[in-house]
Amino acid sequence: MDRLTEMEAFATVVDQGGFTDAAKKMGISKSAVSKHVSSLEARLGARLLNRTTRRVSPTEIGLAYYDRARRVLNDAGEADALVTSMQSAPSGLLRISVATDFGVNHLSPVLGDFLSEFPDITVNMALNNRYVELISEGFDMAVRIGELEDSTLRARKLTDTTKRMIASPAYFEQYGRPEKIDDLNEHKLLHYSNQANSAVWKLTAPSGEKRQVRTAGWLTVNDGQSLLNACIGGLGIAYLPSFLYAEAMREGLVEVAIPDLPVETQGIYAVYPPGRFTQPKVRAFIDFLAHAFADKGPDIW
Repeated sequence: MDRLTEMEAFATVVDQGGFTDAAKKMGISKSAVSKHVSSLEARLGARLLNRTTRRVSPTEIGLAYYDRARRVLNDAGEADALVTSMQSAPSGLLRISVATDFGVNHLSPVLGDFLSEFPDITVNMALNNRYVELISEGFDMAVRIGELEDSTLRARKLTDTTKRMIASPAYFEQYGRPEKIDDLNEHKLLHYSNQANSAVWKLTAPSGEKRQVRTAGWLTVNDGQSLLNACIGGLGIAYLPSFLYAEAMREGLVEVAIPDLPVETQGIYAVYPPGRFTQPKVRAFIDFLAHAFADKGPDIW
């Protein structure tokens, strides 16, 4: 007889507490269930069930075998579900969390192409600048930038972005251009208030020394695009990612404040909950993003 069928019959008898209910659960006759269990016991050379007129319960050996058998059956069920899932067309509601700046400037413009390619998927994209808990808050995936904090999540790198201090030519003409990190203490700095320790910029000197700039900002905003607009308007120096300022720099609206400093590079990742397999809708979107951003970054946006 099939080993998995024998295991399933035995485990179902234990779960249901008897042969009659197990037979109903499996959709076969009571005698067939009994035959499967007897065959299993004969093959193993051990009694797995205590049978009385009132109840059926596992023996000590049977209980130990049940624990292992149930794991095998669960794995087999997951394997079947995986194949079915991978063969099915991506569909359903896809809930995505993404930082506002990246979502508005780079994710929103490509969503139309994704929805056209996968018409059975509907997207709910939440734009926010906080660190969401994917599982507890019901998100299927998120796009995150920088060092990943939650090591339990699965991640796929999409591309990179650089991060630089920038300001407008008009600002440099009026206030001068800083030549070294210490000079920043004499300049007007624009801070991003949604980041922890927003008044601290972590920089690397040309020597490789790690430095921190602690200077009160002239303007503090909780939105990267607003900081870029302030930069372009000549209000000060901001520390921003290239995916936000690249176009403005190509147009000559902003310039790098201290060109000699080493450039910080940050990864951009698609992250999603751990599991034995990935839902087709999630896998489809991540593959789409990887293709959409294949020719982007770290400075090309």
